[in-house]
Amino acid sequence: MKILPLASDSMGVRSMATFVETNGLKIMIDPGVALGPMRDGLPPHREEIKKMEEDMEKIKDFLRISDIVIITHYHYDNFNPKMADFLKGKKLFFKDWEKMINRSQWGRASNFLRILKGIELEPISADGKDFQISDVNLSFSHPVTHGVSSKLGYVIEVYIEGDGESFLFTSDVQGPCREEQISFILSKKPNTIYIDGPLSYLLGKAFEIEDLKISLKNLKKIMEIDELKLIIVDHHLLRDLKWKELIGDVIEMGEEKGVKVLTAAEFLGKENQLLEARRKELYRNS
Repeated sequence: MKILPLASDSMGVRSMATFVETNGLKIMIDPGVALGPMRDGLPPHREEIKKMEEDMEKIKDFLRISDIVIITHYHYDNFNPKMADFLKGKKLFFKDWEKMINRSQWGRASNFLRILKGIELEPISADGKDFQISDVNLSFSHPVTHGVSSKLGYVIEVYIEGDGESFLFTSDVQGPCREEQISFILSKKPNTIYIDGPLSYLLGKAFEIEDLKISLKNLKKIMEIDELKLIIVDHHLLRDLKWKELIGDVIEMGEEKGVKVLTAAEFLGKENQLLEARRKELYRNS
C-alpha cells in the first residue's frame, strides 16, 4: 500500500489531502488546500500563497489519475468546488449533505452537488457504510464531531484495507478529543493512522486544557493497538510551534512500543515547514 500525503500543515498549508494506492486502486482523500485567513493579526504571507498554489496543482495532477475520490466534510481545506471537473469519471464517496451537518457545510455541500449534476461521475453517500471494490475494503465511520462539538459540523473517518495492509484517515477530529472519534479507530485496528492532532494553538479559546488532556489520553489508547506501526499526526496540531513538546509522552510511548510518530512532512523525509505558525516571523524577515 502506497500512502502519499500531498499537502499538510507540516508542509506549509491547511490540508490533509492524501493519495492512497493499493491493489491497483488509486484513491484521493480530501483534495483541498487552504490558508488561515488571519494569524497574529496578519493575512497569509506570500510564501504561504505560493505554497498553496503549488499544492493545488499537485492535487489536480493526482486527481487526474485517481479512480476514487473521498470527501469527508465540506470545509475548503478538504474539498474545492473549482476542481469539480477533475471528478469526471470517478467514484465520489462523500459525507452525506442532508444528515448530521451544520448550516455552513450544508450550504457548501448543496452548492457543490448542484455543480456535480453537470459532470459524469458516480456519487455515493458514504456515512457509516462498507464497500468492497476489487480487492480493496473501504469503510466509513458514522459521522463524528469536527472537534469538541458539533458547532463546526461533522466528519466521516475512512478505513482502507488492501495488499495485506490497512490505513485509517481520521479527518478533522482535532484530537481525537471525543470517545466516538476513537471507537472507529479501535474497532478497525489499522497498521497506519493519519490523525488530526489537538487544536492546541487555540488553547483557552476554542479548545480547553481538559480537551487537550482527553486528546492525549485517546492518543495513548490508540497506541495500544497491537497492529499499529505508524501514526502520522498533523493538521490542527501543526499550527502550534510547540506541537512536539505537547505530544512528547505519546512519542515516547511510541518509541517503547516500536510505533513511529511522525508528521506528514517527516513521513515523506522532509523538514517540517510550519508556515502559518511562523507567519509573524515570515513578515518580519521579508
